[in-house]
Parts: sequence; C-alpha cells; structure tokens
Amino acid sequence: MFVRKKTALWMLVALLFILPACSGGGSTGGASNGGNNDKPVQESQGKKDKTTLRIAWWGGDKRHEYTQQIVDKYQELNPNVKIDVEYAAFDDYWKKLAPQAAANQLPDIVQMDISYIVQYAKNGQLEDLTPYIGNQIKIDDVNENVISTGKINDVQYGVPTGVNVLGFQYDPELLNKAGVDSIPENWTWDQYEEIAMKVRDAGYVMDGSMAPDIFFHYFLRTHGYSLYNKEGTALGYEDDALFTEFFGRLARLIKEGAVPSQEKLTQTKGILEESEIVKGTGVGVWQWSNQYVGLQAAVNRPMELASMMGPNMEKGLYMQPSMFWSITSHSKNKEEAAKFIDFWINDVEANKMIKGERGVPISASIKEAIVSELSEPEKQVFDFVAAMEEKSSPMSPAPPVGSPQVIASLADLVEQINYGQITPEKAASAFRQEANGILANNK
Repeated sequence: MFVRKKTALWMLVALLFILPACSGGGSTGGASNGGNNDKPVQESQGKKDKTTLRIAWWGGDKRHEYTQQIVDKYQELNPNVKIDVEYAAFDDYWKKLAPQAAANQLPDIVQMDISYIVQYAKNGQLEDLTPYIGNQIKIDDVNENVISTGKINDVQYGVPTGVNVLGFQYDPELLNKAGVDSIPENWTWDQYEEIAMKVRDAGYVMDGSMAPDIFFHYFLRTHGYSLYNKEGTALGYEDDALFTEFFGRLARLIKEGAVPSQEKLTQTKGILEESEIVKGTGVGVWQWSNQYVGLQAAVNRPMELASMMGPNMEKGLYMQPSMFWSITSHSKNKEEAAKFIDFWINDVEANKMIKGERGVPISASIKEAIVSELSEPEKQVFDFVAAMEEKSSPMSPAPPVGSPQVIASLADLVEQINYGQITPEKAASAFRQEANGILANNK
C-alpha cells in the first residue's frame, strides 16, 4: 500500500515538470516573456527566414540618397529580404573592396567599373550571371550590343546599370557667331579641323581637346582596330601611322590656337568652372553623354549634342556601360541578388528615382516609361543615346589588367607632343614599347 502511494506521488511530481514544457516555448522563454510564448516564437521564426543581402556602390550624395530610397522600396515590396548598404567615393570604394576580396568577404552585389571588372573576374571573385539572364534578370527589350558589354570571354560578369555614348556637346549660338550654321550630320575629321579654324578666327576656341585613351580608341575602331588586342597582351594595332595621324592633328589644332595650349589644359583639367565653354570663350567639349546634364547646368545657356566624326563613325561608336551590377562568387544568396538587379533594370518606379543618373536605362520600355519625368537636358541625352544606339557597334573587350599604367604612359607622351618636346612619330614608337611591355605581363 505504502509503495503504491509513493509511486503515485513521484508520477504527480514528474507530471508537474513535464506539463510546462509541452505548453510551447519551454520554461526559459515563458519566464522571460511574461508567459506569452506564441508571439516571440513567430517573430524569431520570421527573422530566421529573412534573406540578408549586402550591396556596395560608389558615388556622390545624390546617388547615395536615391539608391537608399530604391533599397527601401525593394525591402517594402519584399519583406523577406533585408539589404545592408555600403557606399563610398570612387577611390575609397576600391580601397575598401580590395581587402574584402582578399578575405572572401565581398558584398553579394557590387557596383563594378569597366576598368576593374576584368581584374575581379580573372581572380574568380565574380559570378557568371548567364544562368540568371532570362530567368531572375529579364532582358527581353535590351539591345544585344548593350548587354554584351558585361561579357568577358563570352561569360556574363556584369549587367550594365545604364549606357553612355561619346559625342560633341556644344553651344550652337557661339558656333553661329563663328560663321558656322550647324555641325554637319556626317562630318569628317577634316571638316572638324576646318570648323575649328573658323572658330579660332572668330576669337574663340573649338573645344578643350580630347582624352587621349578614349578618343584614340574610338579613332582606331573606325579603322577596324582597338587599343588592346583581344587577349589583353599587347596593343591592338600594328601601324603607328594611325597614332601619328590622330595625335598629330590634335597637336596641330593646339599649335594653331583652335584649342587651348597644353599648359592651360593642364591648369584647368577637371575644373568645370574653368573650362572655356562655361566661361563663354569655347564652343564645346568632347565627352560621354552622362556628363551633359551637369555641363548644361554649369553653362546655363542652350546647348546641343552632335555625333562623332567619320568616316566609319558606325564602326567606331559603341555603347559604353556607365558601370555594372555584379554578383560576387562567394555570395550565398545569388538568386535573391539577381532579383534585386532585375528590379533595378525593369521597375518603372525605381527608374523614376534613378532618372538616368547611372546612364540611360538599358530597357527600351523603361526608357519610354520615364520620359515624362525628365528635365529638358535629360531628354536631350535620352534622345541622343537612342539615336546613336542604332548606329553603334559591339564594344571592344574591357580594358585588360595593366590598362591604367598604359593610359598613364599615353597621357604623358601626348603632353610631350603638345608641348613640342617629342614628335608624334617618336611618341608612337615609345608608346608601343612601353605599352607592350606592361601588357606582356598578362601572357
């Protein structure tokens, strides 16, 4: 009898300990949450299910502001995704990215520049986006010449955020004062030089010269060549007469006074307010289309855009990606990262915030959908890029590793030509030797 009572007592004690554990959440959770165990468990489960992405970009305050707004909008529409942002100015961005790459701690999505994408792809730090193209990332109405700019050796390592194109941005009234009614539709290099001399005779300068690597590369393309060979192991042309013709003409324009002296160009380089067109003493500038809106605001007079010179302008012209979105190879959330890139490309409301700040949108339907949101200068850029897109050819392979040193060598030699310290012929030979020596490291 005593044994039966003792056994029943132990069973009762055991039951008292078991019951709380079966009520949900365990004794610890119940104690710390005032006995309401259901809600904390649900929230905890929700946080566990959320996907966290990290995204990094470079830019100024305006870009940071609207990009954060787009990130916020994406999170609002996709409550299962949390996005941590990292941004910096251009130089600081690459200084920050390098150690992250070395430690395999890159963000899931990174903004890539054309001058770095080969290096990061070659080091295995970028994901091949091919499996996501047409699935998570829709590009049905994107020009093939545009989307292919993100390919390296036929592998898609980046999706352009937008595109730009080269052209002449000028003050038509100042050109008229020089006795030139308009820029000829299909003008040639000889016509450019003739017009520049008329401008000089009227007391103005034609432009602020041309960035050596960008415009020499365009000139080479009109002749069927490129600045670098496909492998990135040497220059992409053999005939130094092309170098002599191009830089000899630019030096002649400086010597004749149709373009500011090299000394003045060096002093005012990069200072928009000091440029001749802003001061009202120069007709125009040669640069990418995305730089037009800022220039227009600084000039504060009616301006227009003109195409590059020919012959063979269509062979030389190409759509330049302003930058790329890339997914890093170690990301554990590549599909979610691809969905965000798709949102960036194809969402109308997102692109109303962007308004072409990272280049003209690559989607044809998006371009059409946001036209009503654009200022007059922005419309000019969109129209110009659309017109040039039809005349452009596929972009050459992205600049190889070592290209910054090659460009620095070219800029130094061109300055020596413009100062009269070296002939174009000797500079052509020196450039070939220096550039091929640098690029040989890629073999």
